[in-house]
Amino acid sequence: MKDPKASDNVTVSGNPGEMRSALFAHLVMQQSSMAMMLMGKTAHPETGQVVRDLDAAKLFIDLLEMLEFKTKGNLDPEEAALLKQSLMSLRMAFVEAVDASPPPPAESRPEKGSPPSGGAPNAKPNDAAVPPSPSPGEEEHHKKFTKKY
Repeated sequence: MKDPKASDNVTVSGNPGEMRSALFAHLVMQQSSMAMMLMGKTAHPETGQVVRDLDAAKLFIDLLEMLEFKTKGNLDPEEAALLKQSLMSLRMAFVEAVDASPPPPAESRPEKGSPPSGGAPNAKPNDAAVPPSPSPGEEEHHKKFTKKY
């Protein structure tokens, strides 16, 4: 019975606009925390293990970008600033996570890039060109996350 009274006090003390603003902030922080966890920046709360799933992290970032687009002009300045700052931080962290994880994609890229490189003397110049050549595979991968508004 103390819990319902405590929640009643919160509802009574704050107007519905403040509650919605707090819930919006909670949603943004929840999505941001999930993205950070999936980028390996924070440990999983239950297992304590570092999880790295950049595709899933990108999905959470895309969800926040969609939220920013759909709510443009309808947010309080504080809400808009929170969302903008969270997205900036997540984008920077995502770039760092992608830059820090070339070995796993590089393992799969030589398999895809091996046939074009063919000759050993030209392998080094072609390796420099290999990242663009796997991009069709990456484009297929990125097609899952294209924005359609």
